Amino acid sequence: MSIDTATRARIDDLVTSNEVVLFMKGTRDAPQCGFSATVVGILDGLISEYSTLDVLTDPSLREGIKAYSEWPTVPQLYVRGEFVGGCDIIQELAGSGELIQALKIEEPALDRAPNIQLTAEAVEGLRSAATSAPPESELHLGIDARFQNKLFFAPIGPGEVRVDAGGIAIFLDPYSASRADGLTIDVVDSSEGQGFRIDNPNTTAGQVRQLSVQDLKHRLDAGEVGEFFDVRTPEERARASISGTRLMTPEEAERIASLPRETTLIFHCHHGGRSQAAAEHFAGMGFERVFNVAGGIDAWSQEIDHEVPRY
Repeated sequence: MSIDTATRARIDDLVTSNEVVLFMKGTRDAPQCGFSATVVGILDGLISEYSTLDVLTDPSLREGIKAYSEWPTVPQLYVRGEFVGGCDIIQELAGSGELIQALKIEEPALDRAPNIQLTAEAVEGLRSAATSAPPESELHLGIDARFQNKLFFAPIGPGEVRVDAGGIAIFLDPYSASRADGLTIDVVDSSEGQGFRIDNPNTTAGQVRQLSVQDLKHRLDAGEVGEFFDVRTPEERARASISGTRLMTPEEAERIASLPRETTLIFHCHHGGRSQAAAEHFAGMGFERVFNVAGGIDAWSQEIDHEVPRY
């Protein structure tokens, strides 16, 4: 299988300019095949920030990545410029612990099970849900690296942590367990009926508060944003940007440090991971009103302004 020079150069740039990049069918938030969804699920459980490329919207990229990697299928994962593999290999590496090593992240060190609290209404709701659960399945709580939560019923997997809360057993993988201490589950009413609300104090380290893209738009429309920073790379900013932001640079960081501590600071990145770290840094310096845009510019593009390109 051959690949033209322009496509090869483009893929070279993509795999070298992104620390972790997944060539997939669909997007991170909307995979278009089961294999891509599987790999996204694995990565989301481990890291908050990585890039995805949708080959379905780009035929040259779809065929070019197969020739570039000499690998016949998609999805394909690259880490720091090196081809890691497709879905089956990623699953094997995740199971053996080698994927953790490739991503250079640490395994969670759990000295005890996390403390999880259920309200009386949540206990009743979960017991009711269990009556229609598949046979030989237990209640699980998944918390990915972006602190997105999922309650579901499934068989118990190897190495999972059991938490007894309100007389109900909840099982978590070790990474989810490391993010769950102090979490509370309650019941809320919505337009679609009753659902479960999960309040997790670990999502806002220090004084950082999460800002939805809807709330961000209201602030922008009202002129109540304060200081708004883009902590991505200049290359990413050239691809897509939100009006009214400043690119974070060493000079901007020095300027922020000199501002009054009651100044409102808002940070965004691609999906919310890097901006969370930046927000925590300035919250640690004593700033009182620090916000991270949940979901980053990708959520802004999907939910607010479809003219902002996704990448």
